[in-house]
Amino acid sequence: MFDILMYLFENYVHSEVELLVDEDELTQELTRAGFHQSAILKALSWLEHLASLQESDQPYLCDHTQHSFRIYTDKEMDKLDVECRGFLLFLEQIKVLSVETREMVIDRVMELDEPALILEDLKWVILMVLFNSPGNESAYEQMEDLIFEQPDGRLHS
Repeated sequence: MFDILMYLFENYVHSEVELLVDEDELTQELTRAGFHQSAILKALSWLEHLASLQESDQPYLCDHTQHSFRIYTDKEMDKLDVECRGFLLFLEQIKVLSVETREMVIDRVMELDEPALILEDLKWVILMVLFNSPGNESAYEQMEDLIFEQPDGRLHS
């Protein structure tokens, strides 16, 4: 499922090509690219949920304080190691992530099929959340700058 998300992000986020709106056409394209039907459906559901976070009444999207402190559940700590949690805190401290976008990232991470996420994959999830969150264009650009500072200049290895 994560490979499909990466495929879509890499092929559509920086291109002039508009993401296919028709789910059947998109599913056919992903099938031709070699992805399995069940993983495609999970990835499309993941993306739909990401889009719906903007419109939802999730408790973490309202009534927060500027100085919130995040306590992770055991399940979240299993999926996000110390390095990943530290990176989320760092991004929050430098104002790339807000409380809301941090929680959106954690929400999306927890829905991935991966048993644990490595930092490089977490960065992709962060970019996807910021890209899909209106008003976070500056944070998205900052995140891109942080990632592209890697010696080989690649976004993902």
